[in-house]
Amino acid sequence: MERRYKVPLLFLFLIVGGIFLSGLSVNFVLNGVINRFIRNGIMVLALIVPIKAGMGLNFSVTVGAMCAQVGYIMALALGLTSFSGSALALVGSLVLAVIVGWLIGLALNRVRGKEMIATMIIGLLANGIYQLIFLTCVGDIIPVRNTSIILSRGIGVRNTVDLKVFRGLLDNLGVVTLFGIRLPLVMIAIVICFGCCLYYLLNTPFGRKIKCVGDSIEKSQQVGIFADKIRLKSMIVSTVIAAVGHFVYLQNIGMLNVYTGHLKHEIFASAALMAGGATIKDATVRQGFVGLVLFHALFIVSPQAGQALFNNPALGEYFRSFVAYGTIAFALIINSEDKKRADIARKPIVEYSDVNM
Repeated sequence: MERRYKVPLLFLFLIVGGIFLSGLSVNFVLNGVINRFIRNGIMVLALIVPIKAGMGLNFSVTVGAMCAQVGYIMALALGLTSFSGSALALVGSLVLAVIVGWLIGLALNRVRGKEMIATMIIGLLANGIYQLIFLTCVGDIIPVRNTSIILSRGIGVRNTVDLKVFRGLLDNLGVVTLFGIRLPLVMIAIVICFGCCLYYLLNTPFGRKIKCVGDSIEKSQQVGIFADKIRLKSMIVSTVIAAVGHFVYLQNIGMLNVYTGHLKHEIFASAALMAGGATIKDATVRQGFVGLVLFHALFIVSPQAGQALFNNPALGEYFRSFVAYGTIAFALIINSEDKKRADIARKPIVEYSDVNM
């Protein structure tokens, strides 16, 4: 069995077993998967370009998520609602995502070979700066028109901000119900369109340069490709897609946890991508969509399956975290084994006659 099928088949086996044990109806699972598909699909796609560029999993997609949150808070602070507020939130988050994506790209060009750990640290650093601004500056140094989002002391944004004026603006467009399954056609089309655009991008001359840099920076430079510039653009694209993904996520949820809402998205997005058979060396749009469906289907059935099997619903919740981190660990192990095999294959064979006796 080929490596890329091992993880998806494992997830499929667990999902079928989980549905059988939990007793959940297929319609319930499908409705949940579709909702999570439109909620998290774009964020998963944000990881593909850096992987193609040879930078591994981009754990700093949380910074793109922060950009989306800043956009929404900015719209609320100005008292804007509905489509005007959403438009400002989207434009503001995209502009900020381009800036921080450029800064992240500059940083990663200085830490070649250690991009994954670097993006983890960058995410933590950005989170600290983000909390410093919204806890101590907003309402004091940064004035706001809508004081309902400010803490009672007059400084700092509330922990939870209601986004009811933005909730479902996209999700409620073009909704049809078929055999008891709710299908928000517009949002499904938007997510699929993002996937198609990303697939097209990776097959343009720019996309081929990304793949060339991902295969070998030295060889790409020999043929005249500026590797640092390509890696920089890849991080900007990834951060912008992450910002759009979290923008969609927040309008689907309708609630913003200001200081924690952006956390863990990088873990679950990475796990979903790996569930589709991707590795830290290669990933495709198809693997992203397949993994998204498999990973979140297991997320839906695992709590009820754990309760039915062990009479303890907490085990199902623990299983969710185990699956998220376990998927990434399994992919890393598989990737390491493949690298060892490739190194052995490239190692020259020393003939007996060449050995000096």
